[in-house]
Amino acid sequence: MAKAKNKIAPSTKRMSKAIYAAPALEKGIDVLELLASAPDGLTSTEIAHRLGRSLSEIFRILVVMERRNWLHKSPETDRYSVSYRVLENALRAAPVQALSTIAASVMYRLACDIVQSCHLAVVSDATILIVLQQDSPAHSGFSVRLGTRCDPLSACSSHVLLAFSDAPTVEKVLTALPPTPAGKLEAFRARLPIVRERGYEIKASSRSMGVTDISYPIFGFDGRIRAALTIPFLAVIDGTQQIDIEQARQHLERAALKISNGLGWFGSAR
Repeated sequence: MAKAKNKIAPSTKRMSKAIYAAPALEKGIDVLELLASAPDGLTSTEIAHRLGRSLSEIFRILVVMERRNWLHKSPETDRYSVSYRVLENALRAAPVQALSTIAASVMYRLACDIVQSCHLAVVSDATILIVLQQDSPAHSGFSVRLGTRCDPLSACSSHVLLAFSDAPTVEKVLTALPPTPAGKLEAFRARLPIVRERGYEIKASSRSMGVTDISYPIFGFDGRIRAALTIPFLAVIDGTQQIDIEQARQHLERAALKISNGLGWFGSAR
């Protein structure tokens, strides 16, 4: 009787695939993630030390990444830093590219009209991320830095994004939060239908005195929320302010609608 051949069970195959490793790729990603948080750059020795690897392990990785222009090595200090090629490719590949292309000119016009800064936030994985920012044309002002991650419970942009998001998205963001008092979560959940009914959020800044945040949703062609356009309205006391907060809100509403229209949306937000 012929002896049956041993076969690998499907579950074993899936497990094997799940734990498959690409050491060189992982080292390259580790280097990028490390240098992203080191604005002054790091030497090859410092990189190896912080990653817990030997210099010989990462030497070829650094050489190849520099040759491919993912890293820049300073000839004066021998310190490596992330090149603009990373940003260029990230922006080209990210879903936010079309949104940014349409929103940039609208946000510039908005900032000029109201003499305030504005910014665009999106839900990125389980966080709220600032992906586009326009400074005020005034000689001084208040703005939020590009790439900032917002507090989902307190940020005005977060309220709008989650008020108009589906339940799974809301739960994904809230589940990723650090331990939070139940009362705070309940208050946040109770706020969302209010924002959704009103169509926008307006609230005193949770971080800065004298700033009132106003945020409107931006929708895609399918009616799903794509971003939140927000003004951190800064009141001045020298009598030079020509646009009050209500006028700024109206400008913001029109700007958000214009961006939504540019994305193919012509429906109702409610």
